[in-house]
Amino acid sequence: MPAPVPARPRRAVAFCCDDRYLPYALFAASQIAGQAPQRDFDICLCGTEKPVIPDSLAGLGLRAIALSPEPALAGFGLDARRSESAYHRLLLPGQLAADYDRILYLDSDIFVQGGDIAALLGADLGGHAVAAVRDNPQWRTPGRMPEEFRTFRLGPARYLNSGVLLIDVPRWQKLGLTERMLAFGQSRGGQLKRHDQTLLNCVLHGDWAELSPKWNWQYSRAARLHEAMLGANIVHFIGPEKPWNAPAGALPPRFGAELSRFLRQHFPQRATALPPEGTGPGSRRMLSMLLRHLLNRRKMARYLARFPTDLTLRP
Repeated sequence: MPAPVPARPRRAVAFCCDDRYLPYALFAASQIAGQAPQRDFDICLCGTEKPVIPDSLAGLGLRAIALSPEPALAGFGLDARRSESAYHRLLLPGQLAADYDRILYLDSDIFVQGGDIAALLGADLGGHAVAAVRDNPQWRTPGRMPEEFRTFRLGPARYLNSGVLLIDVPRWQKLGLTERMLAFGQSRGGQLKRHDQTLLNCVLHGDWAELSPKWNWQYSRAARLHEAMLGANIVHFIGPEKPWNAPAGALPPRFGAELSRFLRQHFPQRATALPPEGTGPGSRRMLSMLLRHLLNRRKMARYLARFPTDLTLRP
């Protein structure tokens, strides 16, 4: 096991995962480390049980951090695809405040293609505690009313996707957001339809800075071809189809091929044969995607025009 890595700068990228998702979090962490070998930020793997980083990845200088369990989370809603670790991102600002003033939280089901993460960590959030990307239903329909806002009798507001969160730790602490979210969840645990995302959106209710979708390109049939032309910094595989389990033709083969090579080298016991086939140009899936992209092209153009650069933030 690699020797413990102490905290260095006051900025970090952090993943929260259990053992099931650890290989995929480490894959994304290795992509970031490879793209920023002289980085001035830490890369942390966090869990209530300290993640075990293979010796073969010791050279990347990753930190493994054990989070203190939060008993209140036990009653919060989950589903078959998620464990309690889905809520651990809400604990990061409080439990890592001694080491970090800025934290970029990332989900484990991502593919990191580029982007200046150091510059993002230094972005001006305009007094907000959180910056994030809208959830993709609001990309094309900004005024769309989220179901949770109706459920909890909240007014219309922007609705964020919680897969990528840029957190100003002192501001988060000053606003008492962890405590407010835990209190909200304890009183409505069975109604948290989208888990941590519901908590964040209902407590913040639009009080967050908006990032370019290039930092959290939520991969769907209605947006994947736009990504192929524009290029995203982080591709986020929302929904059940991931590079490690997607059926043949569901995703471009490059995603699975790179992950497969990583798993064979560092987690051979978890390596599986991933389908090499991509989506054929004459397939029904391709025809469906082409039609969706054709129909939404103007709405997507309006949305993307709001972000002249990938470091533009909207208050």
